[in-house]
Amino acid sequence: MNEILELLSYPFVIRAIVAGSLISICASVLGVILVLKHYSLIGHGLSEIGFASLSIASALKVPAMMVSTPSVIAASFVIMFVSQRYKTAGDIAIAIASSAALALGIVISSLTGSSSNTGAYLFGSVLAVSEGDLIFAIILSLIVMSAFVVFYNRLFLMTYNEDYAHSLGINTTLYQLMISVLTALVVVSGMRITGTLLISGVIILPAVTAKSLASRFKTLVIISGVVSFAAFIAGLAVSFAFNIPAGAGVILSNAAILISAKFLAMMIKRK
Repeated sequence: MNEILELLSYPFVIRAIVAGSLISICASVLGVILVLKHYSLIGHGLSEIGFASLSIASALKVPAMMVSTPSVIAASFVIMFVSQRYKTAGDIAIAIASSAALALGIVISSLTGSSSNTGAYLFGSVLAVSEGDLIFAIILSLIVMSAFVVFYNRLFLMTYNEDYAHSLGINTTLYQLMISVLTALVVVSGMRITGTLLISGVIILPAVTAKSLASRFKTLVIISGVVSFAAFIAGLAVSFAFNIPAGAGVILSNAAILISAKFLAMMIKRK
């Protein structure tokens, strides 16, 4: 307990807890829509593109966010367009783009010797969370939660029956773009803590866990958010206790909760 209290006395730990919790909740909420609409690979694709953009920023010696933010947002538009336009080849296109982006990032880092600068972004580091990151996380969480409250009914219809939503006059393309941009911003902001290689897990795993326990959209969103918050706190504690990257601890915690949820769901069905 004394060690925990001592850790909480450091400002960077408080920043990491608050920013990471908010980003995790935002990621899990958006993840529900992505999982239900079978866009799970989008988060993975954006994370790889995020790494490539970070390598470019490091090579050019410019602020990482200046390159990664517009790059990931632009990529989110392309990925969503491909997924919508070519549904059968959408996942393949995303896989190809993400692999190419990862390879490009590795090549740039190797040629410029900037691998040490991008290392913290690969696996996440609580030491990297600045006051600016915290402010960004707070603003992003307000935007995401406000979007879900204000547009809840339309997001619900778009998620479960896009054709019906379109027939009602809902501009489904606009809402798809909104989800794309918000997901891109979550990926960019989450790279500080969980790392580019693991941020997709923060988006997808809580939603899959919630899907194992509930079926109603509102319940899915709530459970996903609670699971994501609990997994982040547990993962951060594990990372401090065993001196491992925060992102790895968060993902392992999410995986443990998912396995437990699957086991619980299986036991309930047997009864």
